[in-house]
Amino acid sequence: MSESPDHPSPHPVDARPPLPQLVLGGIQHVAAMYAGVVAPPLVIGAAVGLSPGQLSLLISASLFTAGLATLLQTLGLWRFGARLPLVNGVTFASVAPILAIAEQHKSGGALGVVYGATLVGGLFVVLAAPFFSKLTRFFPPVVTGTVITLIGVSLLPVAVQWISAQRPAARPSGLLLAGVTLLAVLVFTRFLSGFWSRIALLLGLVAGTLVAWPLGEVDASTLKQAPVFGIVTPFHFGAPVFDVAAIVSMAIVMLVVMAESTADLLALGEIVGRPTTSRTLADGLRADGLATAVSTIFGGFACTAFAQNIGLVSLTRMVSRYVVAASGVVLVVLGVLPVTGGVIALVPQPVLGGAGLVLFGSVAVSGVRTLAKASFEHPANVAIVAASLGIGLIPIALPDFYSGFPAALQVVLNSGISAGCLTAVVLNLAFGERLIERSSAKELSSVS
Repeated sequence: MSESPDHPSPHPVDARPPLPQLVLGGIQHVAAMYAGVVAPPLVIGAAVGLSPGQLSLLISASLFTAGLATLLQTLGLWRFGARLPLVNGVTFASVAPILAIAEQHKSGGALGVVYGATLVGGLFVVLAAPFFSKLTRFFPPVVTGTVITLIGVSLLPVAVQWISAQRPAARPSGLLLAGVTLLAVLVFTRFLSGFWSRIALLLGLVAGTLVAWPLGEVDASTLKQAPVFGIVTPFHFGAPVFDVAAIVSMAIVMLVVMAESTADLLALGEIVGRPTTSRTLADGLRADGLATAVSTIFGGFACTAFAQNIGLVSLTRMVSRYVVAASGVVLVVLGVLPVTGGVIALVPQPVLGGAGLVLFGSVAVSGVRTLAKASFEHPANVAIVAASLGIGLIPIALPDFYSGFPAALQVVLNSGISAGCLTAVVLNLAFGERLIERSSAKELSSVS
């Protein structure tokens, strides 16, 4: 029975799947991003010398605040939230500046200075969002497609690092687990139908973990040691301390975060068939800023979109924002009940890596699909894509390439996504189709 004109069917983004699909889809999203959201607090906590108990609380705080940020982005509150299937969590772009701030204030109160700078950085994003959102006109398909492709390609080394379990070389067991998981995801995607094909990644992770168990590759110590209940009280790690140098450093980082979030929002809009407007972008950036500011109260850090989950949306075609909202609920539960997070932590890194190859590759495929909308009859467009991808891949190919540059420039250049995005925008303004069309129009008018 078709919908009446008076009651049109909602956009798939706004559709509400049945509860079982919400729960399993939400768990699948959390499984895809869990390693990414716990890595920054692990690095930061170790750098400032937290005890294992305190470190566990810091991780719980990051999970809890990631859940709040995800709920704000997906469900929205007034002009805060893109209302798209966007998972939010701690951005790794903030880790290097935070470590630098911690080093400068290691005599005491380092985390307080970090939280003070992060709080101001979040408020800065809220205020800057309306102005930053006007940049959407600088993102035609030739730019958007390049950036989306670069997001996918930039994430692929993460999957490779997972396969090798952060070692210089992969072990045979790691390659076996990654291969089994990759094959399982492909088989489930190809031969299952309906909802089951949409949770192929989750099923693949389960299959890979089951194979890893008898091989002794599953570390259950995290599950055994994790407390059942543990929530961070407000300002547990110290009240915000406001240091001008730290605030300036964090403001620069938040500009990079805004650029990456813009790219992610544009990519997601293309994938779900609801193009990102200036208003959507402003609302999404505001949510990033508010979530970042609020996260400092509970011991979290700067929040941004997780590109790996955009790949999951592209791969599974589960575009409902309510599925991702369910993942926000799961993250909040993980933050309050650390023992449940230990269950997800059972998945070995090589298993995550095998799934990540498909997951991140699907983002790059979405970028190629967007690039197909651009006209490559103009050689300029070919040059724009080629140069932007090349510059974006520099920090991926050689991470220390910009080590001799000033710290402020390194923040931008060491992010291949930001560097490539900036290059694509500038080159498109200088040599893009609009300029060519304008020149052709002038030539025609002079002839006539």
